[in-house]
Amino acid sequence: MTSLTLPPVSLAARRTRILGVVRRDFAALRRSPVRMFEILFWPTVELVLWGFVTLFLQAQRVPFVVAFLLGAVLLWQVLQKASNEISIAFLEDIWSRNLLNVQVSPLSSAEYLIGLVLFSLGKVVFAVAVMAGLAFVLYGFGVTSLGVGLVPFMGVLLVLGWSLGLVGIAAVLRFGENAQVIAWSLVFVVQPLAGIFYPISVLPAPLKAAAWLLPASHVFEGMRTVMAGGAVPWDRLVWAGALNVVYLAGTLGLFAWALRYARRRGKLSRFGD
Repeated sequence: MTSLTLPPVSLAARRTRILGVVRRDFAALRRSPVRMFEILFWPTVELVLWGFVTLFLQAQRVPFVVAFLLGAVLLWQVLQKASNEISIAFLEDIWSRNLLNVQVSPLSSAEYLIGLVLFSLGKVVFAVAVMAGLAFVLYGFGVTSLGVGLVPFMGVLLVLGWSLGLVGIAAVLRFGENAQVIAWSLVFVVQPLAGIFYPISVLPAPLKAAAWLLPASHVFEGMRTVMAGGAVPWDRLVWAGALNVVYLAGTLGLFAWALRYARRRGKLSRFGD
């Protein structure tokens, strides 16, 4: 991330740098049981809470509620953790006063971000695997009931979560550490519009239009269609994927702009003071 002009590096060298970021974060995680606990604690609390809520509603003979809500909780965790984990990985470089070291290393911005994304992917997969196992053991809900649409559904949410995380990082670079609240809470801003626990049709008309601009809305509507016995709505997945491409390109541009701004103003060396 240095401004020095460096000679071109090989693909193998870039892979080594990216894996270096992943190994660094994994080493920090392995030596901190509290961080490992945090990966599983909140998703498990939400799963247990909503699981018992759905069991109550099922007892009231509300059809399909258990599958709908548990599927929604699992997919919501993919989006939330993808957003928060990449933000946390960046903020930990600030809290440990390591960001300046990263900046003056030969590591490029792209390599740094790819390393953060790969490590967050590992944490999301681990957390969702544990939650899926608990959902099956406690409530008899198999995540595979989403069928072949499961992989693209989760892929869309992962990319959207990373985009939201990048917006949070860009906010911190632009406005300083006081903007950390944006990195933590941005994903919850989209929650009411994404139709996670209810269909988009219940939203007021002005909000419906905004909801369909979110890739997550297409995913959760698609999930309900599949669980109701319908075919995978590939048209919704195509729309969600296209929106994701637009948002990811925009957030990458926003991140690059915020990083240039922070460098010009000399902010990077003051983070963590």
